[in-house]
Amino acid sequence: MIEKMKFISITGPKADIDRVVDQYLSKYEIHLENALAELKTIQNLSPYLQINPYKSLLTKATEFQSLLDTSTIQKDKTVTLEEAVNLIQKFDSDMTQLSQTRKDLEDQQKHLENLLEKLEPFRQLEFDLSAVVHFRYVSCRFGRIAKEYYAKFETYVYENVETLFYRCYADENYIWGVYFCPVGQSGRVDAVYASMHFEQMELPEELYGHPQEVYQQLTSRLNRCREDLNLLKEKIKVMIQDKASELYAAKERLESHSRNFDIRKLAACTKESDREVFYILCGWMSEKDAIAFENEISSDENLYFFTESDDTTAHGEPPTKLKNPWFLKPFEMFVRMYGLPSYHEMDPTFFVALSYIFIFGAMFGDAGQGICLLIGGMILYKLKKIDLAAIIGTAGIFSTFFGFMFGSFFGFEDVLPAIWLRPVTAMSEVSFLGKLNTVFVVAICFGMIMILFTMIFHIINGILTKDVEEIWFDQNSITGLVFYGSLVAVILLFTTGHAIPGAAVLVIMFGVPLIIMMMKEPLTRLVNKQTPAIEGSKGMFFVQSFFEMFEVLLSYFSNTLSFVRIGAFAVSHAAMMEVVLMLAGAEAGSPNWIVVVLGNIFVTAMEGLIVGIQVLRLEYYEMFSRFYKGNGRPFNPFISNKNR
Repeated sequence: MIEKMKFISITGPKADIDRVVDQYLSKYEIHLENALAELKTIQNLSPYLQINPYKSLLTKATEFQSLLDTSTIQKDKTVTLEEAVNLIQKFDSDMTQLSQTRKDLEDQQKHLENLLEKLEPFRQLEFDLSAVVHFRYVSCRFGRIAKEYYAKFETYVYENVETLFYRCYADENYIWGVYFCPVGQSGRVDAVYASMHFEQMELPEELYGHPQEVYQQLTSRLNRCREDLNLLKEKIKVMIQDKASELYAAKERLESHSRNFDIRKLAACTKESDREVFYILCGWMSEKDAIAFENEISSDENLYFFTESDDTTAHGEPPTKLKNPWFLKPFEMFVRMYGLPSYHEMDPTFFVALSYIFIFGAMFGDAGQGICLLIGGMILYKLKKIDLAAIIGTAGIFSTFFGFMFGSFFGFEDVLPAIWLRPVTAMSEVSFLGKLNTVFVVAICFGMIMILFTMIFHIINGILTKDVEEIWFDQNSITGLVFYGSLVAVILLFTTGHAIPGAAVLVIMFGVPLIIMMMKEPLTRLVNKQTPAIEGSKGMFFVQSFFEMFEVLLSYFSNTLSFVRIGAFAVSHAAMMEVVLMLAGAEAGSPNWIVVVLGNIFVTAMEGLIVGIQVLRLEYYEMFSRFYKGNGRPFNPFISNKNR
C-alpha cells in the first residue's frame, strides 16, 4: 500500500533551526522540497546561505574511522558536539605530527636503501673509494656492462685503449666494475666505453670510504630506521585503537550535525529587516508522522507548524512511500524495476507477489526441487538479506504445491500420486477443437481471468486519478471489461457446448463497446465539457481510430495467447526430467544416482532462471501494461530513520 502524505510547512526563528532539526526533525522522516520553489509566489524570501562548518571535520573523522577495526568498537558511546570537535582537532594535530615524522623516516629508509643498492655491486673492492676518486693522474669510472657485450669489450678495449677494467660483481645479466685510465685520455676512453654499452654510475660522497665498512654502517643505520618506523607505526596504531570508540562516536555526531546543517540548502528565509528573521522548511510527511510531530511540538512557542491535505495540487504530486507487510517487502523490487507507482495509483505489490509465485509454481511444478528452492532461498535470504532469494524461497512453496498436484518428485512420476493431473499426458475434450492438452486449456482460461483482473485494476486507478477516459472509454476501462468479459463468456459457452446469446445480444456486447472505444477521445472531451469534440480532420480521425481498433483486438488476442507459456513450461519441465531419468537409466530400475543428482541440479538452475524471467515478462507485458504506469517519484527522507 501507499502511505497517505501531508504537505507540511515549518517556520521559526532563523537562529533556532539547529535545535529544531536535532530535537524534532531527526526523529521523523520528511521528504523536503525546496522552500523557495514551493513558495515562489511569496515576496521577500531569500535562500538560507551559510557554509557548513562541519564538512572538513567530518572528512577528517571519516578518514580516521577508515583506520579503525569497527568490529571491536563500542558503538553505543556518545559524545557532545563540542567534545567531538575538540577530539577530532586534537587527534588531527597529533596525527599530523606523527605522520610527518613517519614520512621523514620513510624517506630516510628509502634513501638508505638506494645507497645500499648502489654500493652492493662494489662491496668487494679492497681500497678506499675516497682515495680512488681523487687520484691526480688517473681517472676512474664506476658502472656496469651487459654480459652480451663483455667478451667483445675485453678484446677491443684492451687492444686499443690504455685502460684497466676491474671486475667487481656479476649477475645473470650484467657485470659491474670500475675502469681506470690516464686523466689526459679520459674523454676518449669514456667515449669508447660508451660505444661498448658501458653504463656509468655516479656514487654519492656518502659512499666514500672502504666499501665493506660503509656498507655495514649504512645497514646499521637502515635497521635503526626500520625499528624507529615500526615503533612509530605501533604507536599510531595504539593511539588509534585507544581512541577508537571516541573517534567512532565523534564521526557519528559530526555526520549527524553536518547532515542536519545541510537542511539549510532547502530552507528559505525572510529577508532581514527591523523584525526578527525566520526560516521556512517545506516538505512531505506521512500522515502518521505529521500527526505525531504536530502533537510533539504543540507546546513549543518558537516553532510554527502548518499542514495541508494531499489533495492539493499547489505542490505537485506527493512522493510515493510504500508500506507493505514484511513478507511482501521483497516483491517491491519487481515493482521498482518497472517503476514506482504514482501517489494516486494503486500499489501492485500484493498482486505481483501472489501472481508471480503462483505462476512460477505452475510452470515449475516439482515437489522435490520446490523444497530445495524453498530451503535454499530462505537460507540465503537469512544470511545475505537478498530480496531475490526471498522471492525464490517463496516461489518454492508453490513449486512444491504444484509438484504434489502434478505428482512429480525430483522428476520421478511414480513416487507421488498426481492429485490433479500429469502435465504431459492429461488431455481434455474441447468442443469443435477436439482433444487438447489440459494444462494449455487451463493456462488460457487463467490468462483470461488475469486480464479481466488487470482491467478492474485499471478502472480502480482511473477512479483514483479521476480520469474519465480510463474509467469508461479506454480499452481496459469499463467498456473494455464489458467487451472482453463478454468475449470470454462466449468462448467458454462455445467450447463447452452450451448455447450462445443471439445476434442482437452479441451486437450489444461486442459492437457497442468497440464503437465506444473508437470514440473514446471525443466522448471524453464531451464529458469534460471540452470543445470541439473532435480535434482536426474528422475523416482522418475515423480512419486512424478504425485501424487502432485492429491493434486493440490484436493486443487482446496476443496477450491472452501469451499465457500458453504457463502450460508449455509445465510440460517442458516434465519432459526435461524424463530425459534426465532416461540418461540415468531409471527405466532399467537401477538409476545412476550421480546422473540423477547432477541432472536435477542442472534443470533446477537452468529452468528456474528461465521460468523466473518468463513469469516476470508475463507480469510486465501482459498484466502491468494494462493497468500500471509506474511514473511515481520516490519518498526520499532528508534524514532517514529506518529504526522507527
